[in-house]
Amino acid sequence: MFTGLIEATGVVDAVKAEATGSRVQVATNLAAELADGDSIAVNGVCLTVTARTPSGFSATVSPETLRVTTLGRAVSGTRVNLERPLKHEGRLGGHFVLGHVDGVGRVISIAPDGDCYWLDVEVPGELAGYLIPKGSIAIDGISLTIAALDGARVRIQIVPFTWSHTALGSLAPGDGVNVETDVIGKYVARLMNR
Repeated sequence: MFTGLIEATGVVDAVKAEATGSRVQVATNLAAELADGDSIAVNGVCLTVTARTPSGFSATVSPETLRVTTLGRAVSGTRVNLERPLKHEGRLGGHFVLGHVDGVGRVISIAPDGDCYWLDVEVPGELAGYLIPKGSIAIDGISLTIAALDGARVRIQIVPFTWSHTALGSLAPGDGVNVETDVIGKYVARLMNR
Protein backbone atom coordinates (compact mmCIF):
# COMPACT_ATOMS: atom_id res chain seq x y z
CA MET A 1 0.00 0.00 0.00
CA PHE A 2 1.16 3.50 -0.86
CA THR A 3 0.15 7.05 0.07
CA GLY A 4 0.60 8.87 -3.23
CA LEU A 5 3.29 11.09 -1.71
CA ILE A 6 6.12 10.82 -4.22
CA GLU A 7 9.54 10.24 -2.66
CA ALA A 8 11.66 10.75 -5.76
CA THR A 9 11.61 10.79 -9.50
CA GLY A 10 13.63 8.49 -11.67
CA VAL A 11 14.47 8.15 -15.33
CA VAL A 12 13.83 5.04 -17.39
CA ASP A 13 17.25 3.80 -18.54
CA ALA A 14 16.01 0.96 -20.69
CA VAL A 15 12.97 -1.13 -21.54
CA LYS A 16 13.74 -4.65 -22.75
CA ALA A 17 11.10 -6.97 -24.20
CA GLU A 18 10.97 -10.40 -22.58
CA ALA A 19 8.86 -13.50 -23.13
CA THR A 20 6.87 -12.58 -20.01
CA GLY A 21 6.36 -8.87 -20.75
CA SER A 22 9.25 -6.47 -20.37
CA ARG A 23 11.98 -5.47 -17.98
CA VAL A 24 12.24 -1.81 -17.09
CA GLN A 25 15.42 -0.30 -15.69
CA VAL A 26 15.06 2.93 -13.72
CA ALA A 27 17.86 5.22 -12.57
CA THR A 28 17.12 6.79 -9.17
CA ASN A 29 18.77 8.00 -6.00
CA LEU A 30 16.41 5.63 -4.08
CA ALA A 31 18.44 2.63 -5.31
CA ALA A 32 20.55 2.40 -2.15
CA GLU A 33 17.39 2.01 -0.05
CA LEU A 34 15.93 -0.83 -2.14
CA ALA A 35 16.44 -4.58 -2.02
CA ASP A 36 15.46 -7.37 -4.39
CA GLY A 37 11.82 -8.26 -3.78
CA ASP A 38 10.82 -4.81 -2.55
CA SER A 39 7.65 -3.23 -3.88
CA ILE A 40 7.93 0.17 -5.52
CA ALA A 41 5.32 2.29 -7.27
CA VAL A 42 6.51 3.52 -10.67
CA ASN A 43 4.12 6.17 -11.99
CA GLY A 44 1.51 4.64 -9.73
CA VAL A 45 2.10 1.03 -10.81
CA CYS A 46 3.14 -1.38 -8.06
CA LEU A 47 6.19 -3.31 -9.29
CA THR A 48 8.66 -5.68 -7.64
CA VAL A 49 12.38 -4.88 -7.65
CA THR A 50 14.12 -7.80 -9.36
CA ALA A 51 17.66 -6.41 -9.42
CA ARG A 52 19.44 -3.37 -8.05
CA THR A 53 22.60 -1.45 -8.88
CA PRO A 54 24.10 1.53 -7.05
CA SER A 55 22.34 3.84 -9.51
CA GLY A 56 18.98 2.16 -10.07
CA PHE A 57 16.79 -0.92 -10.16
CA SER A 58 15.06 -3.28 -12.57
CA ALA A 59 11.51 -4.66 -12.46
CA THR A 60 9.52 -7.05 -14.63
CA VAL A 61 6.34 -5.60 -16.12
CA SER A 62 3.71 -8.23 -16.95
CA PRO A 63 1.85 -8.27 -20.29
CA GLU A 64 -1.39 -7.20 -18.56
CA THR A 65 0.32 -4.25 -16.86
CA LEU A 66 1.82 -3.23 -20.21
CA ARG A 67 -1.69 -3.26 -21.72
CA VAL A 68 -3.53 -1.31 -19.02
CA THR A 69 -0.95 1.29 -17.92
CA THR A 70 1.36 3.83 -19.52
CA LEU A 71 4.37 1.59 -18.79
CA GLY A 72 3.69 -0.10 -22.12
CA ARG A 73 4.70 3.18 -23.78
CA ALA A 74 7.69 3.96 -21.57
CA VAL A 75 10.95 4.57 -23.42
CA SER A 76 14.47 5.40 -22.37
CA GLY A 77 14.53 8.91 -20.94
CA THR A 78 10.96 8.85 -19.58
CA ARG A 79 10.81 10.60 -16.19
CA VAL A 80 8.77 8.63 -13.61
CA ASN A 81 7.39 9.14 -10.10
CA LEU A 82 8.61 6.72 -7.43
CA GLU A 83 7.28 5.77 -4.01
CA ARG A 84 8.16 2.96 -1.63
CA PRO A 85 5.31 1.28 0.28
CA LEU A 86 3.84 2.77 3.44
CA LYS A 87 5.42 1.44 6.63
CA HIS A 88 2.98 0.26 9.29
CA GLU A 89 4.25 2.90 11.68
CA GLY A 90 4.33 5.59 8.98
CA ARG A 91 2.05 8.57 8.53
CA LEU A 92 -0.67 8.54 5.92
CA GLY A 93 -0.27 12.00 4.41
CA GLY A 94 -1.94 11.34 1.06
CA HIS A 95 -4.65 8.70 0.67
CA PHE A 96 -4.74 4.91 0.32
CA VAL A 97 -3.13 4.10 -3.03
CA LEU A 98 -2.79 0.45 -3.97
CA GLY A 99 -0.66 0.78 -7.08
CA HIS A 100 -3.38 -1.03 -9.05
CA VAL A 101 -4.11 1.28 -11.97
CA ASP A 102 -7.78 1.51 -12.98
CA GLY A 103 -7.14 2.96 -16.41
CA VAL A 104 -5.19 5.39 -18.54
CA GLY A 105 -6.40 8.97 -18.71
CA ARG A 106 -5.42 11.68 -21.18
CA VAL A 107 -4.01 15.09 -20.32
CA ILE A 108 -6.33 17.73 -21.78
CA SER A 109 -4.46 20.83 -20.64
CA ILE A 110 -1.86 22.19 -18.24
CA ALA A 111 -2.07 25.88 -17.42
CA PRO A 112 -0.15 28.04 -14.92
CA ASP A 113 -2.07 29.97 -12.26
CA GLY A 114 0.45 32.07 -10.33
CA ASP A 115 2.93 29.61 -8.82
CA CYS A 116 0.42 26.76 -9.18
CA TYR A 117 -0.82 24.84 -12.21
CA TRP A 118 -4.19 23.56 -13.38
CA LEU A 119 -4.14 20.01 -14.69
CA ASP A 120 -7.18 18.81 -16.66
CA VAL A 121 -7.41 15.07 -17.32
CA GLU A 122 -10.02 13.03 -19.16
CA VAL A 123 -10.36 9.69 -17.37
CA PRO A 124 -11.91 6.57 -18.90
CA GLY A 125 -15.71 6.94 -18.77
CA GLU A 126 -16.23 3.81 -16.70
CA LEU A 127 -14.27 5.44 -13.85
CA ALA A 128 -16.42 8.59 -13.67
CA GLY A 129 -18.80 7.02 -11.14
CA TYR A 130 -15.95 6.66 -8.64
CA LEU A 131 -15.01 10.35 -8.72
CA ILE A 132 -16.38 13.12 -6.52
CA PRO A 133 -15.51 16.82 -6.25
CA LYS A 134 -12.92 17.34 -3.49
CA GLY A 135 -12.29 13.59 -3.51
CA SER A 136 -8.97 11.82 -3.93
CA ILE A 137 -7.46 10.54 -7.15
CA ALA A 138 -3.99 9.23 -7.99
CA ILE A 139 -2.52 10.49 -11.26
CA ASP A 140 0.77 8.75 -12.14
CA GLY A 141 0.89 7.67 -8.50
CA ILE A 142 0.48 11.18 -7.05
CA SER A 143 -2.25 11.66 -4.44
CA LEU A 144 -4.27 14.63 -5.68
CA THR A 145 -7.57 16.33 -4.86
CA ILE A 146 -10.23 16.79 -7.52
CA ALA A 147 -10.99 20.53 -7.59
CA ALA A 148 -13.75 20.24 -10.19
CA LEU A 149 -15.50 17.43 -12.02
CA ASP A 150 -17.34 17.50 -15.34
CA GLY A 151 -18.38 13.97 -16.31
CA ALA A 152 -15.15 12.08 -16.87
CA ARG A 153 -13.03 15.24 -16.93
CA VAL A 154 -11.22 16.11 -13.71
CA ARG A 155 -9.60 19.43 -12.87
CA ILE A 156 -6.81 19.43 -10.33
CA GLN A 157 -4.73 22.30 -9.00
CA ILE A 158 -1.09 21.43 -8.51
CA VAL A 159 0.86 23.27 -5.81
CA PRO A 160 4.47 24.34 -6.50
CA PHE A 161 6.05 21.65 -4.27
CA THR A 162 4.22 18.84 -6.06
CA TRP A 163 5.01 20.36 -9.45
CA SER A 164 8.74 20.56 -8.73
CA HIS A 165 9.09 17.21 -6.91
CA THR A 166 7.24 14.96 -9.37
CA ALA A 167 7.34 14.19 -13.08
CA LEU A 168 4.23 16.31 -13.80
CA GLY A 169 6.37 18.94 -15.51
CA SER A 170 7.26 16.35 -18.17
CA LEU A 171 3.62 15.98 -19.27
CA ALA A 172 2.02 17.66 -22.26
CA PRO A 173 -1.56 17.73 -23.61
CA GLY A 174 -2.40 14.39 -25.20
CA ASP A 175 -0.08 12.38 -22.94
CA GLY A 176 -1.44 9.33 -21.14
CA VAL A 177 -1.43 9.14 -17.34
CA ASN A 178 -2.13 6.27 -14.98
CA VAL A 179 -5.35 6.79 -13.02
CA GLU A 180 -6.27 5.08 -9.77
CA THR A 181 -9.55 6.06 -8.17
CA ASP A 182 -10.09 6.02 -4.42
CA VAL A 183 -10.22 2.41 -3.19
CA ILE A 184 -12.75 3.23 -0.45
CA GLY A 185 -15.12 4.70 -3.05
CA LYS A 186 -14.77 1.56 -5.18
CA TYR A 187 -15.72 -0.69 -2.26
CA VAL A 188 -18.68 1.50 -1.33
CA ALA A 189 -19.90 1.51 -4.94
CA ARG A 190 -19.56 -2.27 -5.14
CA LEU A 191 -21.53 -2.79 -1.92
CA MET A 192 -24.24 -0.36 -3.02
CA ASN A 193 -24.69 -2.33 -6.28
CA ARG A 194 -25.42 -5.58 -4.42
